[in-house]
Amino acid sequence: MVLAHTGFGERPKLVVGIVVDQMRWDYLSRYYDQFQDDGFKRLIDKGYSCDNCLINYLPTITAIGHTSVYTGSTPALHGICGNDFFIGDSAVYCCGDMSVDPVGTDNRKRGCMSPRNLLSTTIGDQIRLHTDFKSKVVGVSYKDRAAILPAGRSSDHAYWLDYDNGQFITSTYYRTELPEWAKAVNRELKKNRELQKVGKDVGLYPLCGHITTDMAIAALKGERLGKGKVTDMLCVSYSQTDVIGHKWSTRGEHTDEAYLELDKDIARLLNALDNQVGEGNYLLFLTADHGGAHNYQFMIDHKMNGGAWKVQQDVMNDSLNAYLKEKFGEKVDRSIINGLNSYRVFLNHEKIKSLGLELQQVKDALIEYASKLPHVQFVMDFEKVNTWSVPDILRSRALLGYHPQRSGDLMLVLEPGWYEFWSSSSPVGTTHGEWNPYDAHIPLLFYGWKVEHGSTSREVHITDIAPTVTQMLHIQQPNACVGEAIGEVVK
Repeated sequence: MVLAHTGFGERPKLVVGIVVDQMRWDYLSRYYDQFQDDGFKRLIDKGYSCDNCLINYLPTITAIGHTSVYTGSTPALHGICGNDFFIGDSAVYCCGDMSVDPVGTDNRKRGCMSPRNLLSTTIGDQIRLHTDFKSKVVGVSYKDRAAILPAGRSSDHAYWLDYDNGQFITSTYYRTELPEWAKAVNRELKKNRELQKVGKDVGLYPLCGHITTDMAIAALKGERLGKGKVTDMLCVSYSQTDVIGHKWSTRGEHTDEAYLELDKDIARLLNALDNQVGEGNYLLFLTADHGGAHNYQFMIDHKMNGGAWKVQQDVMNDSLNAYLKEKFGEKVDRSIINGLNSYRVFLNHEKIKSLGLELQQVKDALIEYASKLPHVQFVMDFEKVNTWSVPDILRSRALLGYHPQRSGDLMLVLEPGWYEFWSSSSPVGTTHGEWNPYDAHIPLLFYGWKVEHGSTSREVHITDIAPTVTQMLHIQQPNACVGEAIGEVVK
């Protein structure tokens, strides 16, 4: 006898995605005893925890992480290859779009944004496709990329903070005017004395998380999310944890305060969801876009390996110019390199061609040069990485991170504990971007609708989040999804 499949018509009223920027997985245990009962602890104690969730591509960067969470894909397919990258020889910002106008500000630098560089659909796009675009999908964050990329291409609602004027904004990609509920939030922000005091530095304070939560709750109520006949989605990203981490690293009073205050914001958001949608009527996940290394000096002080890989001083220096001239003649210098970004070398293909050089001979020369730099363990040619003599984990993650037109030409892997250090970097801060567990091991919690309490130590990936959610909703996966639904959550 064949039993009928059940559950196809069952869906939560609302899906909520929360991304905590630069949150290491071990912060869940580090702060557990200090968390209050109705914030992170509620998600841990009543939800399902995937304790071994890893990022399975390189590099581990904000825009890529947010996109991979919601697409179930990697840069090789979804096309978001960094916060900044090159398409051909043209530098692009992941969400930059000068064909649109800002809404809620006159600041074109902050407001001319859209998801135009995103090649694939997201969870929210699939929800809207399934409901003939009756569902609402809203993205909210301090960072434009953390609101825009999760919300996807079809959303009418993505809001981010113009920290130059302390107002939430959007662009004409979405709408020509802010909704009334967003205008009301902005009016309150103009009266906020704490915001006026910190000004453009709001990202360095827990206040940034409070403001983001206010906006998310306002969107929840203003758009009546979870109140209709179809499933809606709310995407919230907390960015202050990343800004604070870059400034002050993984230890100390600033980071402690950031996570304990965020715990209160999570509790406040959960309470609003209970009141608006009803406990058990919404499906929520919480994760991170990447982790973060311990500060290199902190590691050295405790007799562990680590250091600052000073890009301008140690890499893009006069010796590189001299090396290139010796190899290829006086006309060739480091201007053949468009940029060095997130451990990737972007070459200027047109200039190399105009100089009468073969691309491969330039790559081979740079590999020879970079391989001799202190604290560089491996240099990989993206086009040949499948046969490169490197550990399988590096080969696999480099391939998943490689888009032929957008990811550059070479990737450098540093010794554990070493990371890029630019002139603007904080000496007591940190960064991220590499394959190592400190950057690639992230929290993943599921909570709410049809989620049973429990945990697993089985390895899962950031790309498994989207197929898990879409399978629970009985809708198609995003159209470039490479992940697999997590069976322990989907039952």
